[in-house]
Amino acid sequence: MTDRAQKQYAAMRGHFHRAAEQHGFTLDPAQELPVERLSRLAGELAHPAWRLRRTPRHLYLWGPVGRGKSWLVNTFLDGLPTPRKRRLHFHDFFRRLHEGVAHHADSRTTGGAAVDRAVDELLGDCRILVFDEFHAHDAGDAMLVARLLHTLLDRRVTLITTSNYPPDGLMPDPLYHHLLEPTIRLIEERMDVLDVSGPVDFRQRSRPDDAHGFALGARLHPGDETPAGLTPPRPSEAGAVVAHHRELPARAVRDDHVWFGFQELCEGRTSFTDYLAVADRFPTIVLDAVPPLTDASPDGRRRFANLVDVCCDRDIRLILIGADPLAGLPTGSTLMRDLDRTASRLALLRRPAREAAAH
Repeated sequence: MTDRAQKQYAAMRGHFHRAAEQHGFTLDPAQELPVERLSRLAGELAHPAWRLRRTPRHLYLWGPVGRGKSWLVNTFLDGLPTPRKRRLHFHDFFRRLHEGVAHHADSRTTGGAAVDRAVDELLGDCRILVFDEFHAHDAGDAMLVARLLHTLLDRRVTLITTSNYPPDGLMPDPLYHHLLEPTIRLIEERMDVLDVSGPVDFRQRSRPDDAHGFALGARLHPGDETPAGLTPPRPSEAGAVVAHHRELPARAVRDDHVWFGFQELCEGRTSFTDYLAVADRFPTIVLDAVPPLTDASPDGRRRFANLVDVCCDRDIRLILIGADPLAGLPTGSTLMRDLDRTASRLALLRRPAREAAAH
């Protein structure tokens, strides 16, 4: 390691430890390995790209929810001096990639070339790219995910992904898992896979109600709206919200928030791209008539999880009115397999005052 690389390595190590202290915790033993690996990567990136014989190894960080994966990569990017860096939530990037591929396909560009051109437009001269919350559940997107990774790994961009799944746990549905097996082999061959599976779920730790971001949301029982400062919708406030190529029926459309029913937003033909469009417009989303997810359809559960993901990533205030969504979900069941992250994020929402007082 050159002197320049050694200095950047040491600077990044110190940056991680200072950031942890500022947040009131020390690094978990399971986090030390990725901190070391990310610090070495910072040293490798200290040199101009043209001086490197090859792009540094790509990284795949995985582990259960709440183990600090997003904190690790965000802290890494904050301490990296180059401006040629991007951090994107996978949902958001995939939406834009879909749009770019469709545009170039309309111009009679072939499928692979359309993906390449869309990626060029999205990344520009980016040298280091972080994908947060990488996953693959949709069989229809398996080929696009495969082409995307080939495109990224074959250019001079260093890719870091975080995921709740090990590579061989992607696309967990056994009916479709085989569609992603070539992509899984590519990840295992071209990326260093790091397990961040410490025992502590940092999201479950208590935090002040006025903490920045997703913790500003709330879970309310029906009837708690007015005491919580919410005015129930009036019939005259109902309207349509333009989302991604469709209109969503809302119970109230107001300047600072929008009010939806669970049936319309999660049981209708909506997608995460619709939720991203709503998040672009409203700082607060109210969702009422929330049932226990055991009573929702499989698609309704998946859409609800997507909505929670979008709100968390975009720092959108989410207010849920109704039943406890996770009531009756047996721990360790296959039903909980894709809801672990959702459960962790819902723990950040304030409980109703009367419920909190009982604890």
